[in-house]
Amino acid sequence: MAPGREENVLSEHRLKLAVFIDFDNIEIGVKTTLSRRFDIGAVLEAIKERGEVITKVAYGDWKRAEDYSRAMTQHAVHMVQRNLTPGGDKNGADINLALDALEMAFTRDHISAFVIVGGDSDFIALVEKLKQYDKQVFVVGGRSFTSVILQKNCHEFIAYENLVGVQPTRRAQGSAPRQARGQQLEDALPVLRRALKVLSDREVSPQLGLLKSTLLQLDS
Repeated sequence: MAPGREENVLSEHRLKLAVFIDFDNIEIGVKTTLSRRFDIGAVLEAIKERGEVITKVAYGDWKRAEDYSRAMTQHAVHMVQRNLTPGGDKNGADINLALDALEMAFTRDHISAFVIVGGDSDFIALVEKLKQYDKQVFVVGGRSFTSVILQKNCHEFIAYENLVGVQPTRRAQGSAPRQARGQQLEDALPVLRRALKVLSDREVSPQLGLLKSTLLQLDS
């Protein structure tokens, strides 16, 4: 095969990637677990190794993260403003990201793979739906703050720690003083006993989900 023809064939078989960034999740996760600023350049370089990046969209509160806007612009990332509710609920914005990704899957046949940058477990349904439409799905996030189910159900999980060559600090990994943890557990035991009694009185098996919801009701 002629060299030019071979290059064309390889180009045709390269993945065409759409990148969707849950900026608030990844930025806060990196800051909390690694005590560093989020590096969009390192992420995009890793993604480019998997294929050709066609589009890049980041969802975030850019009024809060104004200092990141320049880096996003330099890397040609389209920024979508995320407006949180007064209570801090960002589910609506997550839905917007998911809907935009699904719309692209429906309307852009040449897009063969999707990259989700962020670790929110809310995106598991999106990952499964994209896979049903025969799209490859990559997830970029920190090991310590990305949903384990999300890590296991995508085609490839790209650990942010590996991209920047650092590991989570002990404090960031949730290492609280032993005495404080013991006190928190002691304070929680009475409510736990009450929740178990409520479920027992209802003759309901104390499954984790039911126990959690009962605890929240008793503690409210």
